[in-house]
Amino acid sequence: MTFAVHGLPVARGIAIGRAVLVASSRMDVAHYFIEPAQVESEIMRVRRARNSVVDEIQRLQTEIPKDAPPELTALLDVHLMLLQDKEMENGVKHWVSERLYNGEWALTTQLEVIARQFDEMEDEYLRERKADLEQVVERILRHMKGAASPVADKPRRKTQQDLLLGDTIDVPLVLIAHDLSPADMLQFKKSVFAGFVTDVGGRTSHTAIVARSMDIPAVVGARSASQLVRQDDWVIIDGDAGVVIVDPSPIILAEYGYKQRQGEVDRERLSRLRHTPAVTLDGQRIELLANIEMPDDAAAAVKAGAAGVGLFRSEFLFMGRGGDLPGEEEQYQAYRRAVEGMQGLPVTIRTVDVGADKPLDRALKDEAHLNPALGLRAIRWSLADPAMFLDQLRAILRAAAHGPVQLLIPMLAHGSEIRQTLALVEQARADLDARGVEYGPVKIGAMIEIPAAALTLKLFLKYFDFLSVGTNDLIQYTLAIDRADESVAHLYDPLHPAVLRLLADSIAECNAQGKGVSVCGEMAGDTALTRLLLGLGLRTFSMHPAQILAVKQEVLRADASKLATWARAVVEAEDPASAMQG
Repeated sequence: MTFAVHGLPVARGIAIGRAVLVASSRMDVAHYFIEPAQVESEIMRVRRARNSVVDEIQRLQTEIPKDAPPELTALLDVHLMLLQDKEMENGVKHWVSERLYNGEWALTTQLEVIARQFDEMEDEYLRERKADLEQVVERILRHMKGAASPVADKPRRKTQQDLLLGDTIDVPLVLIAHDLSPADMLQFKKSVFAGFVTDVGGRTSHTAIVARSMDIPAVVGARSASQLVRQDDWVIIDGDAGVVIVDPSPIILAEYGYKQRQGEVDRERLSRLRHTPAVTLDGQRIELLANIEMPDDAAAAVKAGAAGVGLFRSEFLFMGRGGDLPGEEEQYQAYRRAVEGMQGLPVTIRTVDVGADKPLDRALKDEAHLNPALGLRAIRWSLADPAMFLDQLRAILRAAAHGPVQLLIPMLAHGSEIRQTLALVEQARADLDARGVEYGPVKIGAMIEIPAAALTLKLFLKYFDFLSVGTNDLIQYTLAIDRADESVAHLYDPLHPAVLRLLADSIAECNAQGKGVSVCGEMAGDTALTRLLLGLGLRTFSMHPAQILAVKQEVLRADASKLATWARAVVEAEDPASAMQG
């Protein structure tokens, strides 16, 4: 019987094939107390399992094929960082030595402590790194149990070995799982999969990132898909609509077969635009930039034809390290790799966007944060720790000696914050001068992601060379909606009149004063909004590299000079979504 499962569309296209179900790697954990004399041996047992997983991932890194997406390498690096996290290690020692928990119990208890910190994060991308932490712990548990690979929980579900040794190589396959780790994804590259479906995850989860980079249709957050779909069921993955159709009828198969063939033609057509300048029909040049998280992502940005990096999320370098935050030299080397990887194209580095709600505290924290979205995060956190902030500023300035770099400051709202930040930039320059260390010039910009900033834009333009509108947070703060709260997530609306007016006014004011302005949130990569943003006067977009060619196609088809009147009408409409269709 045909039925559909709905999830989140994260990688476009249609995939049709037989379902391959991968058993969840979650394991039952024994809970018992040990004797005091066993403490050291129990801690050593956990450490040996951890080291085995480290060796396993390092071996996988050496086996990565040259054509593997750079995101995969970055995600394996994240797992290594999490494995070596001092907060995790010290927490396990605490539970074993102070509570006399057995190693497995201590490991899962500390996982829950850190997982709560991830749940409280405001940044969606960082929040979803909780899944990476869970997978790391599961791999350690498997080694402690003596099994290095997932064990099938039902006879009809296949393990990784079954997939790699199976004889179904000529049959189109789609992968259905509760979740997939980066290491699993690397193993699965040895088999042929037309698409992915996972029960959990979001638009920035690791599965979504890898699927987009590999240009494979994917749906995540499909909840119970792995329970509803049976082994070898015919499955259609609609990566455009976020729908998984199980046991489709011949008519539905024929319809989606046509869509699939059309999609292949469209992708081929898009690939031809890689070296085509992004210029509108009326001759206006549009700058399409890439958002990246790690230095190695620069290769994907160049391959996609990006004109530069509009947002390097530097906080990724700070993640999963406990109290061992990266110093100036480590950050400098990372930023330098990104700058050199862009081959002379500009790189905009955002200073660290984390806070007291993020798992970067130097001691274990069990207390709940009342409202982390409004707490000590982003520039507030940086200004509260000037020594850490100066390390980052010096590292960015030094990297600017190797290519064009712009410095971007997140979550500013007050004039005092602006002046304090700029004073620290000058101090960082003075420190480098005193040490005789080479550094380069940087343009300094501010994120506009708080309504207060958008409403006092002239103050920001007085101090900054350019502005970047972070629409994800701007929407959240304007509408007073926690994006992490599923009960109100449906109210998160980029086309709300208040959001559009703040966005339109910000772009107009920057253009009037001759200052650069970009949009780096999800709106920039949404092709349904490209014409609207062009009509509002936006000429610089920053997005995931995989979205660049689709947005470029919309740009090439648009006459920007004729869109302004229509865009203003949309902004002023009571129902902008309906006005866009009119």
